[in-house]
Amino acid sequence: MDIPDPVNRELISAIRSALADHADPGRAAGAQAYMKSELPSLGVRVPDVRRIAGDAAAGLPFESADQLRATVLELWRTSTVREERYAAIDLTGNRMVARDLHMLPVYEEIIRTGAWWDFVDGVAGRICGLLQAHRDEMTAVILAWSTDPDFWIRRSAILSQLKAKTATDTRLLAQVIVPNLADGEFFIRKAIGWSLREYGKTAPGWVRGFVAENSASLSQLSRREALRRLPGPSGGPA
Repeated sequence: MDIPDPVNRELISAIRSALADHADPGRAAGAQAYMKSELPSLGVRVPDVRRIAGDAAAGLPFESADQLRATVLELWRTSTVREERYAAIDLTGNRMVARDLHMLPVYEEIIRTGAWWDFVDGVAGRICGLLQAHRDEMTAVILAWSTDPDFWIRRSAILSQLKAKTATDTRLLAQVIVPNLADGEFFIRKAIGWSLREYGKTAPGWVRGFVAENSASLSQLSRREALRRLPGPSGGPA
């Protein structure tokens, strides 16, 4: 008896075919240079990649969450161009796995093997959703990630509440930032500033207080990013 293929290969084929049809060699060279990537680009615009992935998933729906995970990982692992990896990330937005804790290993693999800001930040919203849905389990994960040797994992911990707004756990936000204050890595310093800037839209007083309390350790980049959209001194128009 044949064992069913756990991967939706027809969907992967459809995505690859559609991406090839939308290739733009003129944009491809510029996109690859901008990303400083050895992985080639087809020059397909991000909104078009998202539409292609969505249309393929609608026309060739997944039979189960397990099949979705297997398909995402197959597309990710066998991708030969950057847009295929974008499409794999887009597929994780399917409602079937919305806030599904079983997706965490998928996101972690994307972060660790993608190891660049566009892939890492592409799953930031998914991590935030898992944290909101599974507070206890994910808090432990995020805290562990905040001191991981891989700075892309640490960046993900710092950005894990980027879209949380009023649901932000400020204790957790501080706990993931503080261990990384001395890190000289640009992408860590940028993430610290970005996370604080976003939360500043919800609680500017808290952000000002955090910046003041950690002024001796906070890099100029992080400080500038954290305050640049806040009203008042050093933070834009009053």
